[in-house]
Amino acid sequence: MAELEDTADTPDPRAAQEPLSKDRVLHAAVAIANEKGLAAVSMRKIAQELGAGAMSLYHYFPNKDALLDEMVDQVFARIETPSLEDDWKTAMRSRAISTRRALNRHPWALDVLESRTSPGMANLLQHNAIVACLREAGFSIPDAVHAYSVQDAYIYGFALQEKNVPFNTREEAAAIGDMMVEQFRHLADVIPYSFELVDTYVARGGYDPTTEFLFGLDLILDALERMLERRQS
Repeated sequence: MAELEDTADTPDPRAAQEPLSKDRVLHAAVAIANEKGLAAVSMRKIAQELGAGAMSLYHYFPNKDALLDEMVDQVFARIETPSLEDDWKTAMRSRAISTRRALNRHPWALDVLESRTSPGMANLLQHNAIVACLREAGFSIPDAVHAYSVQDAYIYGFALQEKNVPFNTREEAAAIGDMMVEQFRHLADVIPYSFELVDTYVARGGYDPTTEFLFGLDLILDALERMLERRQS
């Protein structure tokens, strides 16, 4: 994993006034990743932020993989765990919305969320709860795998798209759409369908990321419900 070079070696004396702890190290690592991306996270950079020596961090995390395991677990801890007290569609919908929200707050996690071979407890409990919800609803083991896989592919794929597009809201999308209309107006006859979509819909505030996410999510959940009903009939 590439690491950015630190701009300074001198610890921050204000940060050094607080006692070092595992939680502080983890919090600092996540904050750096949120602000600058995962590649910017290094023991040296974390130590600088905390006003500590880099070697002191190894008391809490023996290596960077161990730190990353815990960082990922922090993201899973922020995802709503499906409840068996809800019907499975409601539980899966809430979990999907919560997962998208967590990934929007921690976009660096998209690259590593399902990569851990030493997962933490929040990670393990989240995966178990999803399978439990599907199995208790009547999905067979193969169908539970299908249902789980298609949901995650959609959630993570949508979050990846959001990470890369140059807007986050309906208003920002409209502003960029308006700019594109002016930029490509001379090509309206060459790309008429694309131009019409941007000109009459996106630029006028028609595209909303949350609305689009829920539209696709409900299509998937409705299709899974029909599959389950066929299997049980």
